[in-house]
Amino acid sequence: MKIAVFSSKRYNRIFLSQINEAKHEIMFFEEALKAQTAKLAQGFDAVCIFVNDTVCAETIACLKSEKVGCIALRCAGFNNVDLKAAEAANISVFRVPRYSPHAVAEHTAALLLAVNRKIHRAHSRVREGNFSIDGLLGFDLHGKTIGLIGSGAIGTAMARIALGFGMRVLMHDPYPSAECQSLDVNWVGIPDLILQADIISLHCPLLPSTHHIIDDSLIEQMKTGVIIINTSRGASIDTKALIRGLKARKIGAVGLDVYEEEENLFFEDRSDQIIDDEVFSRLLTFPNVLITSHQAFFTEEALERIASVTLANLEAWKNGDPLENAVNSI
Repeated sequence: MKIAVFSSKRYNRIFLSQINEAKHEIMFFEEALKAQTAKLAQGFDAVCIFVNDTVCAETIACLKSEKVGCIALRCAGFNNVDLKAAEAANISVFRVPRYSPHAVAEHTAALLLAVNRKIHRAHSRVREGNFSIDGLLGFDLHGKTIGLIGSGAIGTAMARIALGFGMRVLMHDPYPSAECQSLDVNWVGIPDLILQADIISLHCPLLPSTHHIIDDSLIEQMKTGVIIINTSRGASIDTKALIRGLKARKIGAVGLDVYEEEENLFFEDRSDQIIDDEVFSRLLTFPNVLITSHQAFFTEEALERIASVTLANLEAWKNGDPLENAVNSI
């Protein structure tokens, strides 16, 4: 089988090649998959993509013309794929669920600890010989209330971490997971969660119902000084509303691993460029905002799992076996 891997980085090549053991012919492309680059898939049976590839109807039409039969996502989310267009084109789509919920949950906790205790600012001060601790005051997590939106594998892992810190955990999910229901958490609606939480952390997929779930209206109802963490999908938060909340001092701190317009920013070295995205540039001016470049998944265990499940998905598709991780009905 011939597989075209788009948006590939050195670490993708290492882990996929190790798991593949030369069984399949894999070609790695640094380019993102979109309509303009789909011609690169000519002669390939399958394409392998990541979170910022744009697999719209136009891209899928190009893939169909090149006789590509399946799209293998190297991630759990699939909001960047037009599933209806893929189904109409008879192209299978599958993903890698639960590749490492611990990796993302632990990064969520790291962001929370960092913005609360101002670790990023303390690090910069000490490197410059400034050992003052004025302005670095945080609060105990123990006894605080955290609101988690989404009770999937990552949300459940984060709930366990929060309970370990001695926090009161509020959970919202229209479809509560059985595993999370067994934990000592309180299930509430969004209005109650927003009103009570000292910290709000997003762990939901990006769906029409969760697009800009954090907006001006909800921010206005939050506790003054609330901390917001997002390691799910950038468009779950209305970034302009977030900025307004920060400027009004309603939001105490923000930790982001995702951004709704990250496609043209993340995963590349842009240190010698001017960032044209004025909204993102504005976010960077706040001392109480910490942003990482979509790296919550980035652990050895997660990359190994992603590579092995991706290739297993492709093997199942090739052999006509049931596609356990399919996200369309082909």
